[in-house]
Amino acid sequence: MQRLRVRFCRGEEVKFISHLDIMRLWQRALHRAGIALAYSEGFSPHPRISLAAPLPIGVTSEAELMDIFGTKWVSPHFFIKAVSQQLPLGIEILQVYQIALGLPSLQSQVRYAEYRVEVETEKSQKDVEAALTSLLSLEHLPWQHQRDTGTRHYDLRALIDDLWLTSWHHPYGTIGMRLRCDSSGSGRPEQVTIALGFTHHPQSIHRTKLILGTG
Repeated sequence: MQRLRVRFCRGEEVKFISHLDIMRLWQRALHRAGIALAYSEGFSPHPRISLAAPLPIGVTSEAELMDIFGTKWVSPHFFIKAVSQQLPLGIEILQVYQIALGLPSLQSQVRYAEYRVEVETEKSQKDVEAALTSLLSLEHLPWQHQRDTGTRHYDLRALIDDLWLTSWHHPYGTIGMRLRCDSSGSGRPEQVTIALGFTHHPQSIHRTKLILGTG
């Protein structure tokens, strides 16, 4: 048995593909590449492949993480060469390395996600910086979000670890966000932009990093 951790990017070409379709895409690519996948036990066995944190539709990324369990040992170099040939445009393997079988699940290790969010606004750079400082100074920010199952109420401030202005070229600016991404909740960049007073949906949202913890 072998456990490989894969870091890959998702570009514009595949940003509207759902999480389930991404998983199916990887399963087909691994099968065509000849990677011998391990399967779960039980009445409905499935390949032991897991993503760290599903990427919302419409978001690109350079920091996706995935664990793959295989029944036969392969080198990271062979894995990259064989599997890359089977992947569509927009998905690129950046790194593969072996990790211990006994480590906790990848999903349970995720603590934060960092994003680069481009916004359009008539606000000045000074006003945007003031909005970032003001939001970060809050202890709580009651929020509600409409879902298919009803209205969800929560503290949006608790999901925000840090915010910073990356660049500014009026009328566009780029904001960096480090948001919570664990079992207690996940921050959504588009909701943070609303809380900051931006009226337009972000021009683009790009995930730049996933931060793991060992606790």
